[in-house]
Amino acid sequence: MMRRRTTLLASCTALALSLGATACGGGGPVSAGGGDKALSGQTVTVAGVWTGSEQKNFQKVLDAFSARTGAKTQFISTGDNVSTVVGSKIEGGNAPDVVMVPQVGVLQQFAEKGWLTPLSATTEKTVDAGYAPVWKKYGSVDGRLYGLYFKAAHKSTVWYSPEALTQAGVKPPKTYDEMLKAGHTVSDSGLAAFSVAGQDGWTLTDWFENIYLSQAGPEKYDALAAHKLKWTDASVVKALGTLGKLFKDKQLIAGGRKEALNTDFPGSVEKVFGPGPEAGMVYEGDFVAGVAHDQFGKTIGKDANFFPFPAVDGGKAPVVSGGDAAVVLKDGKNAKAGMKLLEYLATPEAAAVWARTGGFLSPNKKLSLDSYGDDVTRATAKSLVSAGDSVRFDMSDQAPAAFGGTKGAGEWKLLQDFLSDPSNPKGTAAQLEAAAAKAYKG
Repeated sequence: MMRRRTTLLASCTALALSLGATACGGGGPVSAGGGDKALSGQTVTVAGVWTGSEQKNFQKVLDAFSARTGAKTQFISTGDNVSTVVGSKIEGGNAPDVVMVPQVGVLQQFAEKGWLTPLSATTEKTVDAGYAPVWKKYGSVDGRLYGLYFKAAHKSTVWYSPEALTQAGVKPPKTYDEMLKAGHTVSDSGLAAFSVAGQDGWTLTDWFENIYLSQAGPEKYDALAAHKLKWTDASVVKALGTLGKLFKDKQLIAGGRKEALNTDFPGSVEKVFGPGPEAGMVYEGDFVAGVAHDQFGKTIGKDANFFPFPAVDGGKAPVVSGGDAAVVLKDGKNAKAGMKLLEYLATPEAAAVWARTGGFLSPNKKLSLDSYGDDVTRATAKSLVSAGDSVRFDMSDQAPAAFGGTKGAGEWKLLQDFLSDPSNPKGTAAQLEAAAAKAYKG
C-alpha cells in the first residue's frame, strides 16, 4: 500500500550521498557502523510492503546507508500481508534482518511471538531526542522499544484538482456536510466528486476513522481502538451512517459503488490526476502527492493540492496518522548489521534522503522542513510534527492483523461490503464487533 526541488537541495543531497556526509538541514555525522566501511562484505535484508516509487525512494535511503558503511542491502516486497509473509520466512529459516511494519498491531504480534530484538541504546537515545513520545509509545511493547517509526503518514488530507474545483466554483470545505455539498457542485460541472479506492479495504478504514475521531471524539476513538468499546456502540453506528451518506450518493462516487470496488489506491489517484480525469477529489493520506507527482507528473501545490479532512457534526477536524516502523528480527542472518541500519534510520540525515524526492513524511522533529521539496509537503509535515501527542494513530493499524490488517478479511472486507450496500449501518456494526471480538481474543 502506497504511502507519499530545488536545485540546491538536490545537489546537496547528492553530495551527502557521495561523501557519506550529513544531508542538508541535518546535524553532525552519523556513525551507523562507524563511517569507515565497517560493514563491508555484509548484506542486510529488509522486508516491507513498498512497491513502485516508494520502493525506489526507500532504496535511495538504503544506498546512502551502504555508502556510509560498506554494507550491501536487499529489499523484499511483501505485499499487504506482511505478517503472513514474514512468518513463513521465519518458519522456513530465511528470516529478513529488518522488517518495515505498517501496523502497530502487527508490531505487537511480532514482539509477543518473541520474533523481535529490542532496539539499541543508541537508537532509543536518538528517538527520545527527536520524536514526540507518542511515536515511542506506538513502537514499544511492555515498556521495551522494538519499532522505529521511519516513515509517517498524515491521513487527514483530501486531495483535489485545483482546476476541477475552480471550474465548479468550489472552495475547500470546512465541514463534512459542506464537502458533500461541494461534491454535488463538482458533479454538476461534469466530473464525479470523489474517486474511492474500494478495492483496497484499508482506504475505507481510513474514511471511517477520520469521521469517527471527529464525530465521537478522541476518548471513544482510543477506547474503540483498544476494543474497550464495542463496535455495536451507537457512536459507531452513527459514524457508519455518516460515511454511508457518501457511499449511497450516486452523484458523488466516480463510476458508482461497483466501480469503486474495482478501483485500487493508485487507480483512485489516477482518476483525479491522470490523463483522463474522472473525479475532482480523492481522499487519502499525504502519500497521494507522491503518486500524483511520480506517476502523473503533477506539480504539487499547482496541479494537485489538499484540504484538511473536514470536521464532522461540530467536532474538531481530525488528525489521523499512520506509519511504517522498522524492527529487527532475532532470526535474521545479519541482525547486528540490521541494528546498525536502524541507528541510521533514526537520524534526520536518513529521513532527508527520501524527503527531497516527495511522497514522504518523517515524524522526526529534528529533520529540517527545508529538506522537503515543496511548500505543500512542508505544510503537511509541519502539521503532523506540531500535533505532537495529540495525533491519533490509524485505528485499524492498532488492531490485531486478523481484524485490521488482512486483505479479504475483518474490517477491510466488512467495509468493502458496506460500500457495496450501505443500507444497514447497524448490521455492519454487529458484523464488525463479531470479527473484532474473535481477533482480539486470538
